[in-house]
Amino acid sequence: MPTRPSARVRRASAALVVTAVVGLAGCAGIVPLEPGPESNAVACAETMVRLPDAIGDLDRRGTNAQSTAAWGDPTAVIYRCGLPEQGPSDLPCFTVEGVDWLLDETDAPRYVFTTYGREPVTEIIVDVTYIAGADAVRALSPVVGLRDADARCLVATDVFGGGTVSPTAEPSPAPSATPTATPTP
Repeated sequence: MPTRPSARVRRASAALVVTAVVGLAGCAGIVPLEPGPESNAVACAETMVRLPDAIGDLDRRGTNAQSTAAWGDPTAVIYRCGLPEQGPSDLPCFTVEGVDWLLDETDAPRYVFTTYGREPVTEIIVDVTYIAGADAVRALSPVVGLRDADARCLVATDVFGGGTVSPTAEPSPAPSATPTATPTP
């Protein structure tokens, strides 16, 4: 004689079915990433809990690595905290919402933005095919900015003791010169 499953078994089965359906319908899959060597830093954990659920129209997705986040399907923005400190750089540096960022465009259309002067170092990789790099950095800078900066990017006026640096101008034509030597045939 068949026995009827208990109410507890029926509820557990129903929960599994609902979880599976919701998981298939609302999940774009886990984004595989590598954690930074300092991804277990307390400062990374403090920022991770404050990251937004969406950047523009891009929803946040799950990742498989500590202190990482991703947005968009396909992935358009990647956030990684806990990278090694990098020293002085010749990359362009700019400030967004009080946070200094180095910009590496060598892998365009994927731009890499790396914090300067904040530990642990944070990296944001943005595929500008899907969202403007400035929009992604602007959305994440307030969270990263909760950590104090211990260094700032320098500009030419800092290097020259507060003096002014003239903008690069078009070269002026050289005055006509008379040859000082005549080539011999």
